[in-house]
Amino acid sequence: MEKTADFHLHSRYSRAVSSQMTLPVMAEWALVKGIDILGTGDFTHPLWFKELKENLTGENGIYKIKEKNIPVSFLLSAEISSIYSQGGRTRRVHNILLASSFEKAAMFNAALLKRKVNLFSDGRPITGLSSYELLKIFKEIDEKGLFIPAHIWTPWFSLFGANSGFDSLVECFGDMSEHIVAVETGLSSDPLMNWFFKDLKGKGIVSFSDAHSPANLGRELTVVEVDKLDFSSIAQALSGGAGISNTIEFYPEEGKYHYTGHRNCRVIQKPEETKRLGTICPVCGKPLTIGVMHRVEQLSGEIKKPKYEEDDVGLRWVKDEGRPPFISLVPLAEIIAEANGLEKSSKKVLSIYQNLVRKFGNELLILTKTRAEDISTFAGEKLAEGITKVRKGDIYIRPGFDGEYGKVKVWPEKEEKKTAFQEGLF
Repeated sequence: MEKTADFHLHSRYSRAVSSQMTLPVMAEWALVKGIDILGTGDFTHPLWFKELKENLTGENGIYKIKEKNIPVSFLLSAEISSIYSQGGRTRRVHNILLASSFEKAAMFNAALLKRKVNLFSDGRPITGLSSYELLKIFKEIDEKGLFIPAHIWTPWFSLFGANSGFDSLVECFGDMSEHIVAVETGLSSDPLMNWFFKDLKGKGIVSFSDAHSPANLGRELTVVEVDKLDFSSIAQALSGGAGISNTIEFYPEEGKYHYTGHRNCRVIQKPEETKRLGTICPVCGKPLTIGVMHRVEQLSGEIKKPKYEEDDVGLRWVKDEGRPPFISLVPLAEIIAEANGLEKSSKKVLSIYQNLVRKFGNELLILTKTRAEDISTFAGEKLAEGITKVRKGDIYIRPGFDGEYGKVKVWPEKEEKKTAFQEGLF
């Protein structure tokens, strides 16, 4: 059976996270989005861990909310920020942990407290432990648990990040590298950008939302094929990617760090421009923030062109032999907003969104399974056209850079002339 999973998210106990990130609200939004299994996020935070124990019930590492008939499952997840010195440089790396049981999660939390890690300060705690030390501690306690480097190409706080990361798995994890069986793409990269880096050969390439609010749940998803729903089956599916059916992606150009640039000076560079012009801002003379695309090419070489295959509803799948395929989507609310000339947060957009979900089941079904004719009949030709364009990749994106999200346009503004730079994106 196929299950859609989002295991990287945060509770209200993390900084800059919505107060609505509670178990019931997360579960309700998972239904709306089309998610079968959520990570709890933040199991290292003592108050959140207490809530999880009090409100979840289950076995074999998979849980549901007590006394609520919501068909959404949870497994215990957390993200930890390691800031430490190695090789004469300051390293900042985020890692996702999936624990196999409450007992193992509690033991791991106790091990962190023993090492003076302040678990109360943030749902995503900061530690001076290296990624190697953290992995070793976790696997000694929870052999079945998964340790997944998060958003591995982000310039700040990632395994391969240009500003504080490493050039290889072994450089970071040493003789523990074999325990890294999966890595997370992050919003600014997609599986294609990861497929050809030699260090990731044989690793599961997973994608999750890193949601800080309920509405952002499921903006990236991993679909797994499992015989039964338990932690061991999920872990086996993610390990090496053997049980990954496909992934649902953000357009990586929409991510905050896709291209190299300097936000304050409005400087943005494609990788080939960075190779030619360098990494110093031509306006202010300060270093540019190296984008994910450039960093991927630094370590992997040139990225191969994708192979596309359309399905019967016009979805453009990216495929490569022996690898799980993926599709890139734009959130439904954004398509509705643009089709109606409204802000995404407007009441009318929310009303249209809710009516569509009531009619067709959930957002994922609307974007990937529902026929354009049915959408047109129910919600109008303009929206159906927009969803069709997104499915085919017939959209315009101004790439994100230096912490600023990319801007998506399903219908480019008439007065906005495409430059050669823009035309080269797709």
